Amino acid sequence: MVADTKKELGGLSQAEYDERLEVFEARINRGEKIEPADWMPEEYRQQLIRLIHVHANSEICGALPEGKWIPHAPSLKRKLALCAKVQDEVGHAQLLYRAAETLGPSREEMVESLIAGKSKFSNVFHYPTKTWADVAVIAWLIDAAAIINQSMMAEGSYGPYGRALKRICYEEAFHFKHGYEMCITLAGGTKVQHDMLQEALDRWWGPIMMFHGPSDKTSTHTGTLVRWKIKLKTNDEQRQQFLKQFVPKIFDLGLTVPDKGLRFDKEAKEWHYTEPDWEEFKRVVRGGGPMTKDRVETRRMAHEDGLWVRQALAAAAANRPVPMPAGK
Repeated sequence: MVADTKKELGGLSQAEYDERLEVFEARINRGEKIEPADWMPEEYRQQLIRLIHVHANSEICGALPEGKWIPHAPSLKRKLALCAKVQDEVGHAQLLYRAAETLGPSREEMVESLIAGKSKFSNVFHYPTKTWADVAVIAWLIDAAAIINQSMMAEGSYGPYGRALKRICYEEAFHFKHGYEMCITLAGGTKVQHDMLQEALDRWWGPIMMFHGPSDKTSTHTGTLVRWKIKLKTNDEQRQQFLKQFVPKIFDLGLTVPDKGLRFDKEAKEWHYTEPDWEEFKRVVRGGGPMTKDRVETRRMAHEDGLWVRQALAAAAANRPVPMPAGK
């Protein structure tokens, strides 16, 4: 306990730590950005590492459920748009790993943790994409939920994370519009297309409602994240924003929401909904999702296949002979 306390205080006395913490929180409350060289509480650092690491993992794993549909896209236009989206998601992961590196861990350590199955990624990317309509729902509604989260955190207190998120949000806005247009096309198409979209929405609604994380009553991290303005809205506030913005649009497309408890309270100006199955959420993000092993294994194989590229880049930087990949 003494050792843990010393680590948390960073070698400072309690009085010195309290003084620095007061200055730190005053800066945040004034709207200033915290930069890598600035003093910060160890808990602030660790919360950011956890959050950004999961976010980066989610971007790189999020490319997989849609990427498998590139060969099956119904037109050249859709294929090109999906290729661009998948490429963007992988690029987002690299931006985020770089932001996390400013806090201590290396990109290599974080990627190794992911492919070893030791670190988490967003619950929605542990599920299968069964039809083309799944691609449309992900690009519209899951990206919409992500934009709500990311645009909020882009205004948060940690500078490198916020700057990375601003760039990411520009590209996510394109993904969102692309997904909405796909959903409009399917909803207004043949009965088969409309039914396929409804069936995809039915399967994805539960994971989407869990996307922003556990309810505020049970979340173990939300209070700290909001206190230090890493997040400017709680999980439930983000969920309400999503419902207010997108349930009416879902209805406009002639679709139904698979939640009999969903209703809008005009007096309270909020949506009531059936509480998600948080035990499923915990099981999935801890590695028990239907596609978790497949996602991690795919990333592991890609990481191993790219070893020669990383070795070549390292050799070039060190002015050594560039190694060729095995079998070449």
